[in-house]
Amino acid sequence: MTVQPRQPNVPDKPSLDGLEEKWARFWEERGVFRFDRSKTREEIYAIDTPPPTVSGSLHVGHVFSYTHTDTVARFHRMRGKEVFYPMGWDDNGLPTERRVQNYYGVRCDPSLPYDPDFTPPEKPGKEQVPISRRNFVELCEQLTKLDEQAFEELWRRLGLSVDWTMTYQTIDTDARKVSQRAFLRNLKRGEAYLAEAPTLWDVTFRTAVAQAELEDREWPGAFHRVAFHAPDGAKVYIETTRPELIPACVALIAHPDDERYQHLFGTTVRSPIFGVEVPVKAHPAAEPDKGAGIAMCCTFGDLTDVQWWRELQLETRAIIGRDGRILPEPPRGIDTAAGKEAYAQLAGLTVHAARERIVQMLRESGDLDGEPRPIKRPVKFFEKGDKPLEIVIGRQWYIRNGGRDLDLREQLLARGRELNWHPEHMRVRYEHWVGGLNGDWLISRQRFFGVPIPVWYRLDENGAPVWEDPIIPTEDALPIDPSSDVPPGYTEDQRGKPGGFIGDPDVMDTWATSSLTPQIAGKWGIDDDLFQRVFPMDLRPQAHEIIRTWLFSTVVRSHLEFGQLPWKNAAISGWILDPDRKKMSKSKGNVITPMGLLEELGSDAVRYWAAMGRPGTDTAFDKGQMKIGRRLAIKILNASKFALSFGLPPAEAGLTEPVDRALLADLAQVVEDATASFEAYDYTRALERAEGFFWAFCDDYIELVKARAYGEFGDQARDSARVALTTALSVLQRLFAPFLPFVTEEVWSWWQDGSIHRASWPLADELRGLAAGADTAVMSAATEVLTRIRKAKSDAKLSMRADVAHVTVRGPEKLLTPVRAVERDLAAAGRVQRFELVETEGDTLEVEVTL
Repeated sequence: MTVQPRQPNVPDKPSLDGLEEKWARFWEERGVFRFDRSKTREEIYAIDTPPPTVSGSLHVGHVFSYTHTDTVARFHRMRGKEVFYPMGWDDNGLPTERRVQNYYGVRCDPSLPYDPDFTPPEKPGKEQVPISRRNFVELCEQLTKLDEQAFEELWRRLGLSVDWTMTYQTIDTDARKVSQRAFLRNLKRGEAYLAEAPTLWDVTFRTAVAQAELEDREWPGAFHRVAFHAPDGAKVYIETTRPELIPACVALIAHPDDERYQHLFGTTVRSPIFGVEVPVKAHPAAEPDKGAGIAMCCTFGDLTDVQWWRELQLETRAIIGRDGRILPEPPRGIDTAAGKEAYAQLAGLTVHAARERIVQMLRESGDLDGEPRPIKRPVKFFEKGDKPLEIVIGRQWYIRNGGRDLDLREQLLARGRELNWHPEHMRVRYEHWVGGLNGDWLISRQRFFGVPIPVWYRLDENGAPVWEDPIIPTEDALPIDPSSDVPPGYTEDQRGKPGGFIGDPDVMDTWATSSLTPQIAGKWGIDDDLFQRVFPMDLRPQAHEIIRTWLFSTVVRSHLEFGQLPWKNAAISGWILDPDRKKMSKSKGNVITPMGLLEELGSDAVRYWAAMGRPGTDTAFDKGQMKIGRRLAIKILNASKFALSFGLPPAEAGLTEPVDRALLADLAQVVEDATASFEAYDYTRALERAEGFFWAFCDDYIELVKARAYGEFGDQARDSARVALTTALSVLQRLFAPFLPFVTEEVWSWWQDGSIHRASWPLADELRGLAAGADTAVMSAATEVLTRIRKAKSDAKLSMRADVAHVTVRGPEKLLTPVRAVERDLAAAGRVQRFELVETEGDTLEVEVTL
């Protein structure tokens, strides 16, 4: 590895101050990280970078995980790959809508007309101002642009080596075109379909929710023991936490083997208060040991109700509306005057109020046995919601994902086995999720700021939509918004009129767009030359909690469209924990914003801490480790200055000293280990190996050869030391470059042309070629003897510059030989007046120091 640098130009007082601004500007002006699209797919390393949600501010967890990706990107760039590393902004969906509502004090009302002169209130009040959908979307776009600017500023400060000319938004024109194109192709192949079915519904956001967005939370409730009435006058007791759903009851269900209810199977019972005849059915999912062993099936209280309703082909008696209130009209089956009168007392109430009212009614009718028993139970919530989910009947769009197709499920499980997981054990999470799916992927949302479902529906002569035969646009017409665009063959004045059309009012779930990030970033269908150069990609980096959403959904879309994985590797990062080992999250109020840390300690220091967090491992926020990283960066400055102060060796100089060859042989092993670690996505191990060697290089080797490097033992010995010093310095600066990009660019600029981040990654074989014939025992022996000399001075409380009268090294000849090879350097480094080697029996070295 012949070093051919220019003569060093080292500042008198190197400093970390201002390096981020200096080198970020240099990288941008020189296009250091600009993607060269002329390269072939084999020459490119493509990253499906996570687009952060643009709905507020980045926190230190983002810095943690995005640093991991950046170290990998920088490594592969130095390995000679052209790195495709775009940055996206995930700016559609509920988080953005909520932020806009709070920031501007507005809410969307699609029934209102567009106001081209609308200006949001200067100070948002308690009551949000209703505005049209178009006005609301404009505010969403306006605020996300501000957020994106702040995000980009922070990413540049952190040193992410993305190509800032290749950013995208998940709501921009290209993203809408890609998303709608993929959807229409799913629809054409029968993978997307419209169905009226029970739907998990968030009453606050007024939108459907998919299985992947659910979370269980402990919620207070009570068991109510309620009597239904058998034909013979006997009472059949059920226990329920949701008595307000009695008017929605369509059956009582017990286990087929439960002897207590054998005589009731095939008969009917009457519901309390409402007097509706409901059948008693058997189903193996009933739990004999839970409550009374017989359960009320309502449409719909929970997902078990949905299962029973579907499998037993029961009636539908929905009573909860999309606003979370009891519907005004009683369901079919409540036909008596008394039943209708009872239902009228519930109509329009919230679920909570209806529950309180019906409990009182049950007391009055004598159908409540005892008082309700308070409990806490897990209840389904939308992950961003504040109230328990309801299940309503609705017409929604779905994409097949293996939830109801065992053959597709097995194909998707096989895709998971094809993927290289880092760490490997994260594959289990994927398999558990896929194996536990109970339905297809619900992708439609009743929201505003998202990619529209790109279809229209004809209206028949009575003005009713023909749902089963949607009007489909051609791909070259995309993107479209059916709420404002007109389908072929129609005019705008036919919208909403009999014989005319309506547009689908829904937008796609944000995951339905984010599941296409490889296609969006690669411009599938827009710039197919680029797409063929980057797809399938090499890496998907992401957090472990969204394996079930982002990773799985991306695999689904790629499998359905291309019949292959969207990337070869998945690198899964852990969470950031606060000092109490609790996950940092905005909802818990324990997040730390990173800009202050970057300004206080420097970006390299924060990156060092982040890089110490291994893939898939939760890591505690540790400012102390950041300070260690800052000390390392300062040491790189000072050690580089000192090593370069000796001057550069002549071009023809070689390695003549055993200890110099031993140093580079040891460094070759470090390079080999660091390279293998990076290739296995263990960036932490790569950093640990480089750092461990670096401190030994500074503490031992530089001190050991200082006198020789100054020329005290002749030109040949001097040049050998300088070759080793400059070679090791060049290699170490490059080993640190992926982790500490600012300080390494600074020290590289003192003596090398171009950017270190476009320099070649060091090669172990080239180092071994330089160090041919090296005895690595020489370096370890020198370190051991030098450590003993220093310890003697330290114990005597003397300066390390103090003279030593006599050093005697005793041991067998095989251990003395490597010491003899470096004896002159040891004597100079330790300021030893007399150095003596004494051969003895045994297998250890003994070092005697006389001060």
